[in-house]
Amino acid sequence: MITGKTQLLGVIGHPVEHSLSPAMHNAAIAHLGLDYVYLPLSVKPEALATAIAGLAAINFTGFNVTIPHKQAILPLLSEISPVAQAVGAVNTVWRQGDAWAGTNTDIAGFLAPLQAQNRDWCSAVAVILGYGGAARAVVAACAQLGCPIIHIIGRNWQKLQQFYASWNDADISSKLQVHAWDKLPQLIPQATLLVNTTPVGMHPHAEASPLSNAQMKLLSPEAIAYDLIYTPSPTEFLQQAEKQGAIAIDGREMLVQQGAAALQIWLKQPVPVEVMRQALHQQLQRE
Repeated sequence: MITGKTQLLGVIGHPVEHSLSPAMHNAAIAHLGLDYVYLPLSVKPEALATAIAGLAAINFTGFNVTIPHKQAILPLLSEISPVAQAVGAVNTVWRQGDAWAGTNTDIAGFLAPLQAQNRDWCSAVAVILGYGGAARAVVAACAQLGCPIIHIIGRNWQKLQQFYASWNDADISSKLQVHAWDKLPQLIPQATLLVNTTPVGMHPHAEASPLSNAQMKLLSPEAIAYDLIYTPSPTEFLQQAEKQGAIAIDGREMLVQQGAAALQIWLKQPVPVEVMRQALHQQLQRE
């Protein structure tokens, strides 16, 4: 039952109607028997500052941030964690006295299934497809993992150069290399970790993949292929990789783990990750 004492959590974005976060978070909250509720809140870009002030006024405990606000929210926060500063994006915000503080749990979410693999990441080569906001978290995660070389591949050379120049962290930029799409045949065979951060292959275009079958055949069977897309599961990209014998990881676990990390920040206690995982699975089956 929601009462005047119920603590408020949520996610802001535009659009946000199809967010899977409420299902995960409210399942965990119910499991813990806590008086919280997690709400999806549609906030247009031009209303971001007003919305943040309004959430403070009604004493919101904290909220997630999704597209298109992850970078735009930075000037509205009084404190930003080092990891979020390095990425240049925030996805989790909480009350810090009379102001807001933010961090980025996408990195922890991305890393969780990789850290379960028995790999020597200090000699690993990461090849990342795409240069959008999701790629920023992946780059920072790969650097944190210990990968000495991080290749970014994209179709727009100007945007690739802008992506490279946007990093203020010397440790990350020293590992980063950007390449045009035609360099794929040289880079894919080197990949220990191949990551798709593009939307190619997302429902309803489930038959698509960012790579042709011929390109994917260049991938080592010892590699890990990771697709940030979580529906469909597996994507065409991951099906191609599995035919090569590679380990396939989809975006569902990243979604669960970044959500669990955020909820733990707000609740200041351990959270039931398996309950969140099951809730996500059930929600995806309904859709």
